[in-house]
Amino acid sequence: MQQFVVPQFIDVEDKIFGPITTRQFLILLSASLLIFLAYKYADFSLFITVLVIVGSLALVFSFVKVNGQLFHYFLLNILQTVRKPSLRIWRKFYSKEELDYFRNLEVEKIPEKEIRKKVKSEHVRDLALIVNTGGFYKPED
Repeated sequence: MQQFVVPQFIDVEDKIFGPITTRQFLILLSASLLIFLAYKYADFSLFITVLVIVGSLALVFSFVKVNGQLFHYFLLNILQTVRKPSLRIWRKFYSKEELDYFRNLEVEKIPEKEIRKKVKSEHVRDLALIVNTGGFYKPED
């Protein structure tokens, strides 16, 4: 019998520099590029502002996990929940005319229930024999 190798730890990201994954490296690289551009082309106060905002966002997005989820997935789930909540509440308010209309509708008469025959154990036994014998057993009527 041929054996197959089952991959394990498929949810673990590939590491490129020590403990840093590819995703974390790309986030930090793009943030450092933005900070460098702010250092080169902006005054010192704008550079410090960009450094604090972009640097903290890059660190949060690359290293923080909430309940085992990456931070950007956590934010996407929050946005999805805010835009489309899963709890749906029906709050239909009827006007007085609509309520009067519903009250005046004639309700259909529900037909009376049929009277069922009582099931006897002999009938159940006969049915079981018919099913078990594939229809060859014929009960005496």
